Amino acid sequence: MTDRVVLAYSGGLDTSVAIGWIGEATGAEVIAVAVDVGQGGEDLETVRQRALDCGAVEAYVADAREEFATEYCMPALKTNALYMDAYPLVSAVSRPVIVKHLVKAAKQFNATTVAHGCTGKGNDQVRFEVGIQTLGPDLKCIAPVRDLALTREKAITYAENNDLPIVTTKSNPFSIDQNVWGRAVETGFLEDIWNRPTKDVYDYTDDPTFPPAVDEVTITFDQGVPVAIDGESVTPLEAIEIMNRRAGAQGIGRIDVVEDRLVGIKSREIYEAPGAMALIAAHKELENVTIEREQARFKKTVDQRWTELVYDGQWFSPLKKSLDVFVEDTQKMVNGEVRMDLHGGRATVTGRRSNTSLYDFNLATYDEGDSFDQSHARGFIELFGMSSKVASSRDQRLGL
Repeated sequence: MTDRVVLAYSGGLDTSVAIGWIGEATGAEVIAVAVDVGQGGEDLETVRQRALDCGAVEAYVADAREEFATEYCMPALKTNALYMDAYPLVSAVSRPVIVKHLVKAAKQFNATTVAHGCTGKGNDQVRFEVGIQTLGPDLKCIAPVRDLALTREKAITYAENNDLPIVTTKSNPFSIDQNVWGRAVETGFLEDIWNRPTKDVYDYTDDPTFPPAVDEVTITFDQGVPVAIDGESVTPLEAIEIMNRRAGAQGIGRIDVVEDRLVGIKSREIYEAPGAMALIAAHKELENVTIEREQARFKKTVDQRWTELVYDGQWFSPLKKSLDVFVEDTQKMVNGEVRMDLHGGRATVTGRRSNTSLYDFNLATYDEGDSFDQSHARGFIELFGMSSKVASSRDQRLGL
């Protein structure tokens, strides 16, 4: 029986050429797998047909938008996931759902190998291959660009020589990855980190320099998940899509960062994540109202570690699963509404209310109705500073 290779297929030049390239290099039949995570562009049927026309023996397509938003983006929201305090895991959080469908297709079509289009310099090769070997330990992995020396020049020549049904003349200076959670742009003139991004870098966001009027929005959360916007019920996918449009129109969510890649390279990345950044800002503020102080302090440590694990391709790891349990427990009381002004590149919280709030007006107020007994403060301060006082007395006695 001929070996079969499942290829993560985007419909673009490199992965289209990779179908025949893999076949010639390995003698295997290729099954193309396209996964829709809200990247837009061509419809899945067009992508599927192109894969068949380029020589795939099977083409598997999956609309994973709802699954991606609910099972992958929402956990990232609950952890306020921002790698290096900036990057909302746009690409990193999409790879596990793609891996899940690749492994599923490999089992369905009796494939022995999974192929992806990553280079040897990026993070995604790790995310794909660690995920694949975790979910499908018997599967092998290959990367045509990395392992089979498929360069862009070779891809164009191959496509022209074989009359493949793809456009090979358009030159895009950027490498772009996008989904419903955001958009990532790199390479080209952006590799000079002094260069200012030009207007053509952006697509999800409008220029915030001359914004439209303030857009006031109220987001309702239930256990850390947005369930309504301005009183209208939404699914997680709808919440992200609506906030992408509204926050994007105000230029919110533009990120320019020199990022520490997993492989040890510092890389300049431009991100657009209007919906993600606005939702994270709202979620963070609701947590401030509803999560107890010590739990909140520890959760920041968990959030950072969770974010690093996902960035590093460890979505399916035991530690990540354990951290998920803690995060889910913290979200039980993250319920209520957050009102925000979207304007000029900023999402500013202007109000919050919750039936599970820990904010006690009578304890907080300095006006009439104050229920805080200030006489307790003196003894509290004495005990709170006791260890430092004792240590200081010792040091002074020893002349330190």
